[in-house]
Amino acid sequence: MADLQYFFVIILLCLGITVLIQAIVTKRFRNKPPLPPSPIALPIIGHIHLLGPIAHQALHKLSIRYGPLIYLFIGSIPNLIVSSAEMANEILKSNELNFLNRPKMQNVDYLTYGSADFFSAPYGLHWKFMKRICMMELFSSRALDSFVTVRREELKKLLIRVLKKAEAEESVDLGEQLKGLTSNIITRMMFRERQSDRDGCGKTEEVIKMVVELNELAGFFNVSETFWFLRRLDLQGLKKRLKNARDKYDVIIERIMEEHESKKNKDAGARNMLDILLGIHEDKNAEMKLTRENIKAFIMNIYGGGTDTSAITVEWALAELIDHPEIMKKAQQEIEKVVGNKRVVEESDLCNLSYIQAVVKETLRLHPGGPIFVRESDEECAVAGFRIPAKTRVIVNVWAIGRDANQWEDPLEFRPERFEGTEWKVMSEKMMSFGAGRRSCPGEKMVFRFVPLALAAIIQCFELKVNGSVEMNEGVGSSLPRATPLVCVPVAKEAIQSFVPLEPKVIF
Repeated sequence: MADLQYFFVIILLCLGITVLIQAIVTKRFRNKPPLPPSPIALPIIGHIHLLGPIAHQALHKLSIRYGPLIYLFIGSIPNLIVSSAEMANEILKSNELNFLNRPKMQNVDYLTYGSADFFSAPYGLHWKFMKRICMMELFSSRALDSFVTVRREELKKLLIRVLKKAEAEESVDLGEQLKGLTSNIITRMMFRERQSDRDGCGKTEEVIKMVVELNELAGFFNVSETFWFLRRLDLQGLKKRLKNARDKYDVIIERIMEEHESKKNKDAGARNMLDILLGIHEDKNAEMKLTRENIKAFIMNIYGGGTDTSAITVEWALAELIDHPEIMKKAQQEIEKVVGNKRVVEESDLCNLSYIQAVVKETLRLHPGGPIFVRESDEECAVAGFRIPAKTRVIVNVWAIGRDANQWEDPLEFRPERFEGTEWKVMSEKMMSFGAGRRSCPGEKMVFRFVPLALAAIIQCFELKVNGSVEMNEGVGSSLPRATPLVCVPVAKEAIQSFVPLEPKVIF
């Protein structure tokens, strides 16, 4: 009897504590807006069971059911999922000052030498200084104009490689070829030389492999970080992989930096981007002190942000054109009308190739180079009548925004015509392909020079034959890779023959 009484006392005590906690919580948030809609969470794992290997697709499905703002717990980490341009603009523009920082993630933090980079650095003096350098020396109109010859030369080398495949009637993996192209362009922009021309610093293929590995590790799902009670453990062996990848990168970049330092007094030629960064590093009176880690992390940002994404965008555009022959024909007819077939398209032609530009924009809508990007709330605030607690990760689903049926007619159809005759500034606010506000992607101008040029040159010079239909499924990765490479058999057209005369074939 005494045991039964004791049991009832314990139950009443537990009920009393529960009611008290609920009362305290209710009182605390009585006058505050509610949290955004949220599915039922499971203990410990939160909403992880609702996600899949391709996160942006799973989050898009949830947004169709719960709306453009969803509150999810990925393990013990609170996340706000944003799936409409209207909500994204309210967060990134109307409340911009509260969402200027990116959350500190263990993978990225380690790879970038403790957030010594430009991409993940906190918003402040260092970030502003690095963005100014980035915009002035790499992505300003003046800087991009100075690299026109670099892009032309590297594109010519790609066309010659594809031409050799055409002559041999062999297939070519266009994705790999395009990654080689972007890697060489970025290398020459940073160092004024091609990676494959360097002795002892690895070949282009090795650099591409390194960049792909770094991007994969940066976006790798880290179990130990996701659950607070596992943060001291390394259940996936991720620390070793991160260390090996960064050490490999460090050896390559440190060697290049040392070579530039040893040549600076011997070479009176034009300074390159690395020379400028090293000069700031050595200048005791510089506006902002740069460490060697800052320089290495900055270079990693440029490689990581430019090599994969631009190449994959061209690859997706080519896949869409092959899958839509009538659109391919229209794009080729525009090139023939503007450029002809006696020379290969140049950057100066792009202003007259409005349909090619529309094809690129439609590709970015359906296949954004960064399907999601992440910010973090500094303080608690209200968005669209919902309460967003401080230190909530904000995941903007760019992929879902491009497929939002509320603002795109027939959103799943590839229709470049929707961008013809429209102002890009207005359309970009509906897409969020390059983010928004102060922390938007600085490479937008570069994308609209490189992607349409590479796309136009390839379809002008070659007919691309595929075996059967084009596979259009997405693979796993932070830069939206294709599930299967775009492998084609190229057939040379008249334009490439005037650009690089074909050697006569000997017939026996």
